[in-house]
Amino acid sequence: MRSHEESRPTIPTRPLSKIPRSVWALGFVSMFMDISSEMIHALLPLYMVTVLGTSVVAVGFIEGVAEATASITKVFSGALSDRLGKRKLLTVLGYGLGALTKPVFPMASGLEWLTAARFVDRVGKGIRGAPRDALVADVTPAELRGAAFGLRQALDTVGAFLGPLLAILLMWLTASHFQTVFWVAVIPAFVAVYILIAFVREPETPATTQPVRSPLALHELARLGPAYWRLIGLAALFTLARFSEAFLLLRAQDMGLAPLWAPAVLVLMALAYSLSAYPAGVLSDRAGRRSVLMTGLGLLVAADLLLALLPGWGGLAMGVAAWGLHLGFSQGIFAAMIADSAPVDLRGTAFGLFNLLTGVALLVASVVAGLLWDGVGFQATFLLGAACAGGTLVGVALLRSGPIAGKPN
Repeated sequence: MRSHEESRPTIPTRPLSKIPRSVWALGFVSMFMDISSEMIHALLPLYMVTVLGTSVVAVGFIEGVAEATASITKVFSGALSDRLGKRKLLTVLGYGLGALTKPVFPMASGLEWLTAARFVDRVGKGIRGAPRDALVADVTPAELRGAAFGLRQALDTVGAFLGPLLAILLMWLTASHFQTVFWVAVIPAFVAVYILIAFVREPETPATTQPVRSPLALHELARLGPAYWRLIGLAALFTLARFSEAFLLLRAQDMGLAPLWAPAVLVLMALAYSLSAYPAGVLSDRAGRRSVLMTGLGLLVAADLLLALLPGWGGLAMGVAAWGLHLGFSQGIFAAMIADSAPVDLRGTAFGLFNLLTGVALLVASVVAGLLWDGVGFQATFLLGAACAGGTLVGVALLRSGPIAGKPN
């Protein structure tokens, strides 16, 4: 019998060079699509209110419906990818829909067209999310899952801070001509689709493997097992502790930050996120997922406390940076743990359910955070977040089995 040390997976000394080309391609697909989306979304609320005369209530309603649609769609697209036994087809469809909506934004003459484009764009996001994550797991060896998900997340987040930066630069160069910026944003979206079609390869399904006919049937969901459902419960609790990043912008606004510089808050957060996601993924492959996830929870507690209690711009900057680091030490790790715990033929469904339930938890957390902010003050919002994160940290520390406590299978 081999010893425990001998049974551990061999971790390459240079995991970056071992990550499959398709994972790199999917990372760049995410990056270019995020550049495009963030160039538009960083300006869209302002454009709708100041140019089209839309009310703030209408903007909030449109955004809420769009994001809820994306969350619901993820479940069905993940299950469909399991039923078809194909991931890339749905991933191309999702990114393709996102790209096709981009020209609508500069051409739209009224709110109806913008609403439709935003809705279809979020449907596309919902279609591609779970199949893409399942595809990353399918093409990556188990011992490199943390690194692979971390790399994809890091490249995705590079797009999240390059997009707003490009939007600010182009608004300055064009004297705030929204349509020009929106037209430029079309280019990286179609680059993303080209990379996906040309460079992502889906592994062949073994002849002995039969696709799942009814992935959402109760008997199939039972196959996900107790370890998966414990993980989902923990992820939902974790998400209740981390409300929308919009509250970081509100904190900066309360401190007097000019609207022109508001995107800088998200740029700082995304920079910290992108720099930490890949190293955190590699560390989770080497040291186990739990210790890295506990670090992420500790960073979230620190971020909330800094934002609640430390005054001045220094406190804001450190809090925002810690928030970005906590994302780097948690989001890719959760994705790797889903891949560790779910059966291969139900990975799409597993990722879809994960995205749905954490999306609902994020909505609840954001509503509660907003009520506290209006009723008590910003400190109550961030202190409650710190308390929830601390409680989740204790829960993770107590778990001794399953994909949270162990190393990748």
